[in-house]
Amino acid sequence: MLISKAMNAALNVQIGNELAASNQYVQIAAYFDAEGLPILAKHYFNQATEERDHAMRFVRLVLDGGGDLKMPQVPAPKPSFKTALEAVQLALDSELRVTRQINDIVDLAVKEKDHITKNGLDWFVNEQREEVTSADTLVRMVKRAGEAGLFHVEAFLRDGGLAGEGNDADAGEA
Repeated sequence: MLISKAMNAALNVQIGNELAASNQYVQIAAYFDAEGLPILAKHYFNQATEERDHAMRFVRLVLDGGGDLKMPQVPAPKPSFKTALEAVQLALDSELRVTRQINDIVDLAVKEKDHITKNGLDWFVNEQREEVTSADTLVRMVKRAGEAGLFHVEAFLRDGGLAGEGNDADAGEA
């Protein structure tokens, strides 16, 4: 086995965390769909798919490391929201929590001198920068737009407004 028992356990937990995030994004998407905001709904359905894909990447880390895959129970997502801001803030809070969780696993890999797993985790570290930046942008936009101005947020997303989030190549361009 390439990974330690502690790393195996941490990766299994993270699979559950990613699946829980996916389910929460489905619930957020359903909220926006019910509110007649199809572009926001599509954005969060896409986020749900992305989180599931992240879970599968963690599954590969476990299996490729010769570990024992044990799918954890996933808690139910928050089922409803009073406002769009509450929904997008939960998404940002979730991304910040996942970032801390991944950082903890990276710290474990460094402590164990598990460079193979650390290399696999580097992709997630970079991905989280993009995820947090995009989620933060949406929170700030929804705050600025207010409930009455959500169609402006929809137009921003429809026009590809988050496509370059977290891209250093575009930093500083005006």
